[in-house]
Amino acid sequence: MVYQIRLKGHLGPQWTEWFGGLTITLEDNGDTLLTGPVVDQAALHGLLRKVRDLGLPLISAIRVKPP
Repeated sequence: MVYQIRLKGHLGPQWTEWFGGLTITLEDNGDTLLTGPVVDQAALHGLLRKVRDLGLPLISAIRVKPP
């Protein structure tokens, strides 16, 4: 499954490895969009814990269809 996780604030490219290779997109409105495959619910919860540990507000986490 592919997920998009939207955060308030910008992450630098150095966080790519920490987020397991998810694509980091910095948006003009100041948000960061993390996009990529998540193998299961346990992995999704792990990603959300990392977001919490960064202290950046979570805006949304949605499952999307792969391109």
